[in-house]
Amino acid sequence: MVPGTPLPVAPACSPPASSPPACSALACSAPARTPAVRPGGRSAGLIGDYRRLRELCPALRLHLLDPAEPDPSAADGWYSGARLATDERALAAVLAGAEERIAAEHGRAPRPHVTASRLLHHYAWSVCLLIAGPWHLARRVPAVDPADLWLHAPTGELALRPRGHVTRPGDDELRAELRAAVVAHLEPVLAAFAGPTRRRDRALWGMVTDDLASAVWYLGRMLDAQDDAAAGATAGGAKARGATAVGATAGGVRGGGVTGGEDAAVVAAAALLPGGTLPLPGAADFRRLRTPDGQDHHTRTRLGCCLYYAVGPEALACLTCPRTTDEERIRRL
Repeated sequence: MVPGTPLPVAPACSPPASSPPACSALACSAPARTPAVRPGGRSAGLIGDYRRLRELCPALRLHLLDPAEPDPSAADGWYSGARLATDERALAAVLAGAEERIAAEHGRAPRPHVTASRLLHHYAWSVCLLIAGPWHLARRVPAVDPADLWLHAPTGELALRPRGHVTRPGDDELRAELRAAVVAHLEPVLAAFAGPTRRRDRALWGMVTDDLASAVWYLGRMLDAQDDAAAGATAGGAKARGATAVGATAGGVRGGGVTGGEDAAVVAAAALLPGGTLPLPGAADFRRLRTPDGQDHHTRTRLGCCLYYAVGPEALACLTCPRTTDEERIRRL
Protein backbone atom coordinates (compact mmCIF):
# COMPACT_ATOMS: atom_id res chain seq x y z
CA MET A 1 0.00 0.00 0.00
CA VAL A 2 1.32 3.42 -0.94
CA PRO A 3 1.50 5.73 2.10
CA GLY A 4 -1.00 8.54 1.67
CA THR A 5 -3.80 6.33 0.37
CA PRO A 6 -6.69 5.50 2.73
CA LEU A 7 -5.77 2.81 5.23
CA PRO A 8 -7.94 -0.18 6.15
CA VAL A 9 -9.11 0.92 9.58
CA ALA A 10 -12.06 0.83 11.92
CA PRO A 11 -14.28 3.89 12.30
CA ALA A 12 -12.49 6.72 14.05
CA CYS A 13 -13.29 7.00 17.71
CA SER A 14 -11.70 8.17 20.89
CA PRO A 15 -10.53 5.17 22.89
CA PRO A 16 -12.93 4.31 25.70
CA ALA A 17 -11.87 6.80 28.37
CA SER A 18 -11.49 4.82 31.43
CA SER A 19 -11.27 6.80 28.05
CA PRO A 20 6.57 20.51 28.75
CA PRO A 21 9.81 20.98 28.66
CA ALA A 22 11.70 17.72 28.58
CA CYS A 23 11.88 16.11 32.01
CA SER A 24 15.24 15.11 33.39
CA ALA A 25 13.48 12.56 35.61
CA LEU A 26 13.68 10.01 32.77
CA ALA A 27 16.62 8.43 34.54
CA CYS A 28 14.44 7.75 37.58
CA SER A 29 12.40 5.15 35.71
CA ALA A 30 14.97 3.76 33.29
CA PRO A 31 16.36 0.29 34.04
CA ALA A 32 19.96 -0.70 33.67
CA ARG A 33 20.61 -1.09 29.96
CA THR A 34 21.50 -4.73 29.49
CA PRO A 35 18.72 -5.93 27.22
CA ALA A 36 18.30 -9.66 26.89
CA VAL A 37 17.20 -9.31 23.27
CA ARG A 38 17.25 -6.22 21.08
CA PRO A 39 17.15 -7.24 17.41
CA GLY A 40 18.21 -4.57 14.97
CA GLY A 41 15.60 -5.53 12.36
CA ARG A 42 12.00 -6.64 12.28
CA SER A 43 10.89 -9.50 14.50
CA ALA A 44 8.32 -11.97 13.15
CA GLY A 45 6.86 -12.27 16.64
CA LEU A 46 6.52 -8.51 17.00
CA ILE A 47 4.85 -8.20 13.59
CA GLY A 48 2.39 -10.88 14.71
CA ASP A 49 1.71 -8.92 17.90
CA TYR A 50 0.88 -5.80 15.90
CA ARG A 51 -1.37 -7.66 13.51
CA ARG A 52 -3.24 -9.10 16.46
CA LEU A 53 -3.53 -5.65 18.04
CA ARG A 54 -5.10 -4.33 14.85
CA GLU A 55 -7.61 -7.18 14.85
CA LEU A 56 -8.45 -6.78 18.53
CA CYS A 57 -8.52 -3.00 18.85
CA PRO A 58 -10.88 -1.05 16.58
CA ALA A 59 -9.62 2.25 18.02
CA LEU A 60 -6.08 1.54 16.75
CA ARG A 61 -5.93 2.85 13.18
CA LEU A 62 -2.56 1.50 12.09
CA HIS A 63 -0.70 0.69 8.88
CA LEU A 64 2.39 -1.49 9.24
CA LEU A 65 5.17 -0.56 6.85
CA ASP A 66 7.04 -3.31 5.07
CA PRO A 67 10.85 -3.04 4.98
CA ALA A 68 10.84 -2.11 1.29
CA GLU A 69 8.21 0.61 1.59
CA PRO A 70 9.40 4.22 1.52
CA ASP A 71 8.75 6.51 4.44
CA PRO A 72 5.30 8.12 4.36
CA SER A 73 5.54 11.55 2.78
CA ALA A 74 4.78 14.95 4.26
CA ALA A 75 3.43 15.83 0.81
CA ASP A 76 0.66 13.29 1.51
CA GLY A 77 0.06 14.64 5.02
CA TRP A 78 2.24 12.22 7.00
CA TYR A 79 4.50 13.51 9.79
CA SER A 80 6.74 11.43 12.04
CA GLY A 81 6.77 11.87 15.78
CA ALA A 82 10.35 13.06 15.48
CA ARG A 83 9.28 15.78 13.06
CA LEU A 84 6.36 16.84 15.25
CA ALA A 85 8.86 17.34 18.04
CA THR A 86 11.19 19.55 15.99
CA ASP A 87 9.21 21.22 13.19
CA GLU A 88 6.60 23.85 14.08
CA ARG A 89 5.07 23.66 10.59
CA ALA A 90 4.51 19.92 10.93
CA LEU A 91 2.89 20.42 14.34
CA ALA A 92 0.66 23.16 12.90
CA ALA A 93 -0.40 20.84 10.07
CA VAL A 94 -1.49 17.99 12.35
CA LEU A 95 -3.27 20.43 14.68
CA ALA A 96 -5.16 21.88 11.71
CA GLY A 97 -6.17 18.37 10.65
CA ALA A 98 -7.40 17.56 14.17
CA GLU A 99 -9.41 20.78 14.29
CA GLU A 100 -11.10 19.94 10.98
CA ARG A 101 -12.01 16.43 12.14
CA ILE A 102 -13.48 17.66 15.44
CA ALA A 103 -15.43 20.40 13.68
CA ALA A 104 -16.82 17.91 11.15
CA GLU A 105 -17.95 15.54 13.93
CA HIS A 106 -19.28 18.08 16.44
CA GLY A 107 -20.34 20.99 14.26
CA ARG A 108 -17.86 23.52 15.49
CA ALA A 109 -14.14 24.02 15.93
CA PRO A 110 -12.97 23.80 19.54
CA ARG A 111 -10.62 26.22 21.22
CA PRO A 112 -7.00 25.69 20.09
CA HIS A 113 -5.77 24.25 23.39
CA VAL A 114 -8.68 21.77 23.37
CA THR A 115 -7.71 20.61 19.88
CA ALA A 116 -4.08 20.26 20.96
CA SER A 117 -5.03 18.28 24.08
CA ARG A 118 -7.28 15.94 22.12
CA LEU A 119 -4.60 15.32 19.50
CA LEU A 120 -1.90 14.72 22.10
CA HIS A 121 -4.22 12.31 23.91
CA HIS A 122 -4.77 10.42 20.63
CA TYR A 123 -1.05 10.23 19.86
CA ALA A 124 0.05 9.35 23.40
CA TRP A 125 -2.65 6.70 23.85
CA SER A 126 -1.69 5.12 20.54
CA VAL A 127 2.01 5.09 21.45
CA CYS A 128 1.17 3.50 24.81
CA LEU A 129 -0.87 0.77 23.12
CA LEU A 130 1.84 0.15 20.50
CA ILE A 131 4.44 -0.35 23.25
CA ALA A 132 2.32 -1.95 25.99
CA GLY A 133 0.27 -4.17 23.66
CA PRO A 134 3.07 -6.60 22.74
CA TRP A 135 4.18 -6.54 26.39
CA HIS A 136 0.74 -7.59 27.61
CA LEU A 137 0.23 -10.13 24.83
CA ALA A 138 3.69 -11.67 24.59
CA ARG A 139 6.19 -10.12 27.08
CA ARG A 140 7.90 -8.11 24.33
CA VAL A 141 8.68 -4.40 24.75
CA PRO A 142 9.05 -2.81 21.30
CA ALA A 143 11.60 -0.11 20.61
CA VAL A 144 9.32 2.48 18.93
CA ASP A 145 11.43 5.45 17.92
CA PRO A 146 9.57 8.70 17.13
CA ALA A 147 11.22 8.59 13.70
CA ASP A 148 9.47 5.26 12.99
CA LEU A 149 5.89 6.36 13.76
CA TRP A 150 3.92 8.70 11.48
CA LEU A 151 0.67 10.56 12.05
CA HIS A 152 -1.60 11.38 9.10
CA ALA A 153 -2.75 14.98 9.51
CA PRO A 154 -6.07 14.69 7.58
CA THR A 155 -7.30 11.46 9.22
CA GLY A 156 -5.34 10.89 12.46
CA GLU A 157 -4.31 7.44 11.22
CA LEU A 158 -0.88 6.02 12.07
CA ALA A 159 1.88 4.26 10.16
CA LEU A 160 4.59 2.30 11.96
CA ARG A 161 7.85 0.78 10.83
CA PRO A 162 8.49 -1.94 13.45
CA ARG A 163 12.08 -2.47 14.53
CA GLY A 164 13.39 -4.51 17.44
CA HIS A 165 12.16 -5.34 20.89
CA VAL A 166 13.42 -6.10 24.39
CA THR A 167 12.71 -9.13 26.54
CA ARG A 168 13.79 -9.68 30.13
CA PRO A 169 13.35 -12.61 32.52
CA GLY A 170 12.09 -10.55 35.46
CA ASP A 171 8.62 -8.97 35.53
CA ASP A 172 9.79 -5.86 37.37
CA GLU A 173 12.65 -5.35 34.93
CA LEU A 174 10.35 -5.72 31.94
CA ARG A 175 7.86 -3.25 33.41
CA ALA A 176 10.70 -0.78 33.93
CA GLU A 177 11.75 -1.28 30.29
CA LEU A 178 8.19 -0.57 29.17
CA ARG A 179 7.90 2.63 31.19
CA ALA A 180 11.30 3.78 29.92
CA ALA A 181 10.31 3.05 26.30
CA VAL A 182 7.10 5.09 26.65
CA VAL A 183 8.96 7.99 28.29
CA ALA A 184 11.77 7.97 25.72
CA HIS A 185 9.31 8.17 22.82
CA LEU A 186 6.99 10.78 24.29
CA GLU A 187 9.43 13.10 26.07
CA PRO A 188 10.30 15.20 22.97
CA VAL A 189 6.71 15.13 21.74
CA LEU A 190 5.40 16.46 25.05
CA ALA A 191 7.90 19.29 24.90
CA ALA A 192 6.50 20.33 21.51
CA PHE A 193 2.88 20.14 22.71
CA ALA A 194 3.45 22.03 25.97
CA GLY A 195 2.66 25.43 24.47
CA PRO A 196 -0.35 24.46 22.32
CA THR A 197 -1.97 22.46 25.16
CA ARG A 198 -1.19 25.06 27.86
CA ARG A 199 -0.01 22.23 30.10
CA ARG A 200 3.08 21.94 32.23
CA ASP A 201 5.30 18.97 33.01
CA ARG A 202 3.20 17.23 35.64
CA ALA A 203 -0.06 17.59 33.71
CA LEU A 204 1.54 16.29 30.50
CA TRP A 205 3.12 13.30 32.20
CA GLY A 206 -0.17 12.75 34.04
CA MET A 207 -1.85 12.41 30.64
CA VAL A 208 0.75 9.81 29.64
CA THR A 209 0.16 7.90 32.88
CA ASP A 210 -3.58 7.93 32.24
CA ASP A 211 -3.15 6.85 28.63
CA LEU A 212 -0.82 3.99 29.56
CA ALA A 213 -3.29 2.66 32.14
CA SER A 214 -6.17 3.20 29.69
CA ALA A 215 -4.40 1.44 26.81
CA VAL A 216 -3.74 -1.74 28.83
CA TRP A 217 -7.28 -1.67 30.23
CA TYR A 218 -8.77 -1.22 26.77
CA LEU A 219 -6.78 -4.16 25.41
CA GLY A 220 -8.10 -6.31 28.24
CA ARG A 221 -11.68 -5.37 27.41
CA MET A 222 -11.08 -6.16 23.75
CA LEU A 223 -9.71 -9.58 24.71
CA ASP A 224 -12.90 -10.19 26.69
CA ALA A 225 -14.96 -9.08 23.69
CA GLN A 226 -13.10 -11.56 21.50
CA ASP A 227 -13.76 -14.33 24.02
CA ASP A 228 -17.45 -13.39 24.15
CA ALA A 229 -17.66 -13.51 20.37
CA ALA A 230 -15.93 -16.88 20.27
CA ALA A 231 -18.18 -18.20 23.02
CA GLY A 232 -21.27 -16.98 21.18
CA ALA A 233 -20.13 -18.58 17.95
CA THR A 234 -19.36 -21.85 19.71
CA ALA A 235 -22.66 -21.85 21.57
CA GLY A 236 -24.63 -20.90 18.47
CA GLY A 237 -23.07 -23.65 16.43
CA ALA A 238 -23.69 -26.18 19.15
CA LYS A 239 -27.34 -25.14 19.40
CA ALA A 240 -27.79 -25.49 15.68
CA ARG A 241 -26.45 -29.04 15.93
CA GLY A 242 -28.74 -29.86 18.86
CA ALA A 243 -25.90 -30.16 21.35
CA THR A 244 -26.75 -30.18 25.07
CA ALA A 245 -23.50 -28.85 26.54
CA VAL A 246 -23.73 -25.28 25.28
CA GLY A 247 -23.52 -23.67 28.71
CA ALA A 248 -20.43 -25.63 29.67
CA THR A 249 -18.69 -24.74 26.41
CA ALA A 250 -19.46 -21.04 26.63
CA GLY A 251 -18.64 -20.83 30.33
CA GLY A 252 -15.29 -22.46 29.78
CA VAL A 253 -14.15 -19.63 27.54
CA ARG A 254 -14.53 -17.19 30.43
CA GLY A 255 -12.86 -19.45 32.98
CA GLY A 256 -15.89 -20.17 35.13
CA GLY A 257 -16.73 -16.52 35.77
CA VAL A 258 -13.20 -15.14 36.21
CA THR A 259 -12.30 -13.12 33.14
CA GLY A 260 -8.78 -13.33 31.77
CA GLY A 261 -9.18 -10.13 29.77
CA GLU A 262 -10.25 -7.04 31.68
CA ASP A 263 -9.46 -8.44 35.13
CA ALA A 264 -5.96 -9.51 34.08
CA ALA A 265 -5.35 -6.17 32.32
CA VAL A 266 -6.35 -4.22 35.43
CA VAL A 267 -3.92 -6.25 37.51
CA ALA A 268 -1.19 -5.74 34.90
CA ALA A 269 -1.79 -1.99 34.70
CA ALA A 270 -1.72 -1.68 38.49
CA ALA A 271 1.63 -3.48 38.64
CA LEU A 272 2.98 -1.38 35.78
CA LEU A 273 1.90 1.91 37.40
CA PRO A 274 2.17 1.49 41.17
CA GLY A 275 3.06 5.15 41.72
CA GLY A 276 6.47 6.67 42.29
CA THR A 277 7.77 5.87 38.79
CA LEU A 278 8.79 9.37 37.74
CA PRO A 279 8.32 11.14 35.43
CA LEU A 280 4.98 9.27 35.38
CA PRO A 281 3.47 11.00 38.40
CA GLY A 282 0.72 8.68 39.58
CA ALA A 283 -0.63 5.17 39.94
CA ALA A 284 -3.25 3.26 37.97
CA ASP A 285 -5.44 3.17 41.12
CA PHE A 286 -8.25 1.00 39.82
CA ARG A 287 -11.27 0.39 42.02
CA ARG A 288 -14.71 -1.17 41.61
CA LEU A 289 -18.17 0.34 41.45
CA ARG A 290 -21.34 -1.71 41.94
CA THR A 291 -24.38 -0.86 39.86
CA PRO A 292 -27.96 -1.44 41.07
CA ASP A 293 -28.13 -4.73 39.15
CA GLY A 294 -25.41 -6.10 41.44
CA GLN A 295 -22.65 -6.03 38.82
CA ASP A 296 -19.16 -4.82 39.73
CA HIS A 297 -17.32 -2.60 37.26
CA HIS A 298 -13.68 -1.56 37.15
CA THR A 299 -13.06 2.17 37.20
CA ARG A 300 -10.35 4.69 37.97
CA THR A 301 -10.11 8.46 38.13
CA ARG A 302 -7.76 10.05 35.64
CA LEU A 303 -5.01 12.29 36.95
CA GLY A 304 -6.18 15.00 34.56
CA CYS A 305 -8.94 15.84 32.11
CA CYS A 306 -8.49 15.01 28.42
CA LEU A 307 -10.99 17.83 27.54
CA TYR A 308 -13.34 15.63 25.54
CA TYR A 309 -16.27 17.39 27.23
CA ALA A 310 -15.12 20.66 25.61
CA VAL A 311 -15.27 19.54 21.96
CA GLY A 312 -18.98 20.30 21.54
CA PRO A 313 -22.17 21.13 23.45
CA GLU A 314 -23.37 17.51 23.37
CA ALA A 315 -20.11 15.98 24.64
CA LEU A 316 -20.01 14.55 28.17
CA ALA A 317 -17.02 14.22 30.43
CA CYS A 318 -15.49 10.75 30.24
CA LEU A 319 -16.51 8.10 32.74
CA THR A 320 -13.09 8.30 34.40
CA CYS A 321 -12.78 12.08 34.29
CA PRO A 322 -12.06 13.87 37.60
CA ARG A 323 -15.21 15.88 36.79
CA THR A 324 -17.41 12.75 36.85
CA THR A 325 -18.68 11.63 40.26
CA ASP A 326 -19.10 8.00 41.20
CA GLU A 327 -22.86 8.54 41.33
CA GLU A 328 -22.81 9.74 37.71
CA ARG A 329 -20.58 6.83 36.70
CA ILE A 330 -23.01 4.33 38.22
CA ARG A 331 -25.95 6.01 36.48
CA ARG A 332 -24.19 5.90 33.11
CA LEU A 333 -22.91 2.34 33.57
